[in-house]
Formats: sequence, C-alpha cells, structure tokens
Amino acid sequence: MKYSLDRTLGCRISDEWTYKGLKTVIIENEFLQIMVLADKGADIYRIVNKKSDVDYLWKSPWGVRDTSKFVPTTGSPESMWLDSYEGGWQTVFPGGGYPSTYNGVDLGLHAEANLSPWDIEILEDSRDKVSVRFSIRTARTPFYFEKILTLSSGSNILDIQEFILNEGSEPMDCVWGEHIAIGEPFLDSDCIIDLPGGLIITHPDSFPPNNRLAPGFEGNWPVSKGINGEDVDLRYLPDKSVKSMDMAYFTDLNDGWYSVTNRRIGVGIGVVFPKDVFPFLWYWQSFAADGYPWYGRTYNVGLEPFTSFTNQGLAQAVENGTSLLISPGQKISACLKIISFESKNGVQNIDNEGNLIFRNS
Repeated sequence: MKYSLDRTLGCRISDEWTYKGLKTVIIENEFLQIMVLADKGADIYRIVNKKSDVDYLWKSPWGVRDTSKFVPTTGSPESMWLDSYEGGWQTVFPGGGYPSTYNGVDLGLHAEANLSPWDIEILEDSRDKVSVRFSIRTARTPFYFEKILTLSSGSNILDIQEFILNEGSEPMDCVWGEHIAIGEPFLDSDCIIDLPGGLIITHPDSFPPNNRLAPGFEGNWPVSKGINGEDVDLRYLPDKSVKSMDMAYFTDLNDGWYSVTNRRIGVGIGVVFPKDVFPFLWYWQSFAADGYPWYGRTYNVGLEPFTSFTNQGLAQAVENGTSLLISPGQKISACLKIISFESKNGVQNIDNEGNLIFRNS
C-alpha cells in the first residue's frame, strides 16, 4: 500500500481499495476511470467514459465473486471458471479456450493467470501521469507475466505494456489472449464494429446449437454466411430477438485495431494491438442466447486479440501450429492501447499511437 495526498485534479491512482473482498486498483484522469481486480487475475472490470458515464465492459449476471468464500459445486473446469467469471477483460494465459493437457499438465478453461492474485506496484503517481505494474508467476508453467497500465492527464488513451518471460529451462508452448467483453448498456443494436479488413473464419462446428452463423465459413470481412445461407454483415449487431450465440475468428487483418461505436449515444471504444503477436481476433457473440450459462440474460460481444486459433485449447493450438513457442529466457512483449472516443459514424482508421480517423457517415 502506498499512502499519498488525495488529488481531485488530473491523474489519480489508488491501491487502497477492496471491492467485494478483492484487492482493487483504481486509476483515472479527466476522461477515463479504470478498475482493476488485482486479486482476480488483474482483470480490468470497468472502463468508464466519465463524460457520458458509460462503462464499455460487459458484466456477467452474477458479477464479482470472492472465490475464497464459496465452494465450487462441480469439478468441471469449464463450470468452475464460469462460476467466477465476472465479465470485463481477462488476460488469458498460458492456455486459451477449452481445457486441455500439455506436457502431462491439466490446464482449465482459459488457463490459470486470470484466476490468480497478481502483485501490484505503483510506479508513478503524479497529477500528470499514473502508472501501475501487475505481475504474476504461473503455477503450472514456468512463466513470468507483467503488465503496466499508464494513464496521462488530458488523454483519452489507456496504455498497456505487457510481456511474458519463460523462466524455465525448456521451450514452452502457450496461448496468450486478451479476453475483452463489451456489453450493455453501451452495447446495443445501434452499435457498429469497424476493423481493417481481414479474413472471417466461423467456428468449424455449430457453437453452440443456437448459432446464427454457418459453421466452417471462410470469406472476407465484413460479410459472413448465416445458418440458412443468407449474407450476414458482421459490422452490425442484431437485437435480442435473435437469441443466438456464435464464435468466429478474424485473421490477416491489414493492421492491428478495431472499434465499436454506439451511433445513437455517440461514444465508442477502440483497441490497438500488435498483430504480429496477436494474428487472430476472436469474436464471441452472445445475443440473449438461451441455455447455460446465460439463460437469455446477456447481450455482449467479445473482441479478443489472440496468438492462436481456435478456442479448443492449447493442445489443439500446438497441433495446428498456431501456439506461441517461447524458448528458455525468451521474452515476448506487446503494447495495447484503449481509446475512448466520441463519434456517431464509426472509425475509418486507428494508427499505432491511438490517433483516430472517423468516418464521414
């Protein structure tokens, strides 16, 4: 804990918070407020546009739970992860997607990093800039993971610097993803998704049975195929009446960015990521789908930069050659930027520094 004089102007940061029993860090400036659950994977639980009072991130129906205070009612690795899934943004590592076994080690749904407490160190705390480091050493693999969140005064951009280090003596495969879920009340059928082209690959099987997209489709952004052979423009979101859940993947993007704009309220969120590290963008869609675990209670999309493909776990990524292989002592770094903006037309381009060009209509 770091004690400092409270500020009411410019940038602010505090690690003196507890939210529903979990150690929490709050950082903010004039435009953004960010809440990070340090005791739960350093998950980013809130990204709030302060001017419009809009939180971009989706929240699960049960929200934040202190996992030390309840006993799982099943041994299923999928259900155990979902029981503590509060929504928001998870760092998925060292396995992504469904449970699998790697080198004789069991890895659960989305693996271990986002279920563990992370260490915290405030690096800078001034009116002009705040910066905080979160770090963890994984238990089932020999990795060290570090991410630094930085917010500057007068900026609408959250800067995130991350790296993975293999501290072991042998090469290790992994899957690394940023599981960003965007939801209500920001997300609705007035939203438009923009990204710089690329290839659409729908999940090879029906996922789950109430999907609206045809499985196994490949084609250029933004038009996919529906379950009945109709064209589906993925830039636009359906309303809740579709009651569907789907999984698709985007790859071969011209650049590493995407945005979601709510044209009715005139605000949006952009994400910039290194496409050389994250060549895949997973697109999870849950539009009031019936059945476990949401039972029609959610309306959200996940737009998730990932190193690998598909969502069937680390073993499949190794098999299909998309896993990230890290040598002993090797470090892999990535810089992401989150941009909060105002627009009613959507985004034409975002450069690596987070500068936006908006569409005219």
